[in-house]
Amino acid sequence: MRSSVIVGAAAVVPTSQNTAQLVGAARANDATHSQPEAYAAHEHRTFMHGVASGDPLPATVMLWTRITPTPEAVPGSGLGEPVEVSWEIALDQEFTSTIRAGHTVTTAEHDHTVNVDPFGLEPDTTYFYRFHALGETSRLGKTRTAPAADATPEKLTLAVCSCANYEAGYFQAYSDIAQRGWDDELDIVVHMGDYIYEYASGEYAGKFGVVRPHSPRHEIRTLSDYRTRYGAYRRDTALQDAHAALPWVVTWDDHEIADDSWEGGSKNHATADGDWGSRRDAAMQAYLEWLPIRGTAPSRGGHIYRSLSFGTLADIHMLDLRSYRSEPGFFNPARAGNKKRTIMGSEQFQWLQGRLETSRATWDLIGTSVMMAPLDLKPLENSVAKPLAEMVGLDLAGTPVNLDQWDGYVADRERLLANLDGKTMFLTGDIHSEWANQIEHEGRVVAAEMVCSSVSAPNIDDILQTPPDSALSRTAEGVVRAHNPHIKHVDLDAHGYAIAEITSEQCQMTWLRVDDVTVAGSPVQMGPKMSFDGSVLA
Repeated sequence: MRSSVIVGAAAVVPTSQNTAQLVGAARANDATHSQPEAYAAHEHRTFMHGVASGDPLPATVMLWTRITPTPEAVPGSGLGEPVEVSWEIALDQEFTSTIRAGHTVTTAEHDHTVNVDPFGLEPDTTYFYRFHALGETSRLGKTRTAPAADATPEKLTLAVCSCANYEAGYFQAYSDIAQRGWDDELDIVVHMGDYIYEYASGEYAGKFGVVRPHSPRHEIRTLSDYRTRYGAYRRDTALQDAHAALPWVVTWDDHEIADDSWEGGSKNHATADGDWGSRRDAAMQAYLEWLPIRGTAPSRGGHIYRSLSFGTLADIHMLDLRSYRSEPGFFNPARAGNKKRTIMGSEQFQWLQGRLETSRATWDLIGTSVMMAPLDLKPLENSVAKPLAEMVGLDLAGTPVNLDQWDGYVADRERLLANLDGKTMFLTGDIHSEWANQIEHEGRVVAAEMVCSSVSAPNIDDILQTPPDSALSRTAEGVVRAHNPHIKHVDLDAHGYAIAEITSEQCQMTWLRVDDVTVAGSPVQMGPKMSFDGSVLA
């Protein structure tokens, strides 16, 4: 969800003049939609976008890379001949004994991306992998298969992250994830959406304006545009490192397509932007090309909601809360409670209900890209309510509410919570801040929710252009906790990610914070910890 519009030049206070110049240039570029610019000959390599793995099963894990056959065959260009790509998997980094190997062909039709599902692997085993093409070898990747269905792992450790705005800052959170991945401190990354942002350069920057500009500069709308934006993101070394270090489990939120998207459109899609269905289809295609995910586009009759099991300890159920939802609109209690309004859609709800009823796992981890917990902000004074409302929305009376979250779809939330029994954890992103929420239904605790902060997208101190933990931010946090007793932790100014440690007894949550996302290599500090045992979040 979009927080605000802040534009300007890097490392300076934004001004109307540089804002107009930057947005004007982006719009001029938008009008031309020129061919993506070729790479310089001296920087061209076959493997320019790293490697990745994802969606581990006991016998396989998705492997990914992209080939750049010529300097002109950049992402989104549609250029380049078919390329044969070989891959190999081993138990050691030196590849002294190859366990599995094979080859495939990639073409411009798939933006020269490669997705391999090798099978024949052993459960709960660390593997190393690499690709070969056109006489070159990719960087090394590390991954791990899921435990066997009847295995009883002692612990599952997840990095939970979301909301990586390239223009607003550097991806130091991803660097920290990568280091912990190679050090075997993490098992998987769970990315809760807003992997990219669709805005034109300058439309949605951070506290000090544009730290590094988007490519393409214009708002992305076409298949070429989306591919180009993914390609630009995946040149980031921190993001490449995090993908190479361990498997990812991902879902999309709205900015992978357009702000506040729903089944039939988006508030960031106007008539002049062309046909909504074409834009949605293009965005979904690019996402599935550029990420290692077991899914097919809902626009083509498929789905990306899915479950992954980690022995008898935990099942992870990843939801898609954009493809089937009713239009968010303005909030009012009657509309929010309308049983015909849905955030999940009937088929996805029935699927999740069935998975929860048949789950043999101790814990059900539900990946929901937007916040589940109710949020009452009515007592806030306007000086604090206004910027916070830019993050969570306004009702018709001007009161900040969570209208783009589950608060706008009360009937769906009630139906889902009625199926929960306490051993459930919601993993959430979207609102660029830290939250820990105790989820209650009909007087009983049925779940907890961990909301990670943003990797770099603007939060409250960025919107207010104040130092972190200012008096305004602390006031807002205090009011939130005072009037929402189920909210046990909130921090509105932190950037970073979170770690969840799952054992049979509890889920422990730790937030990690980047000191300054506008500074490359900024330190990452440990934040607070909270635990949930199935009945109490403390």
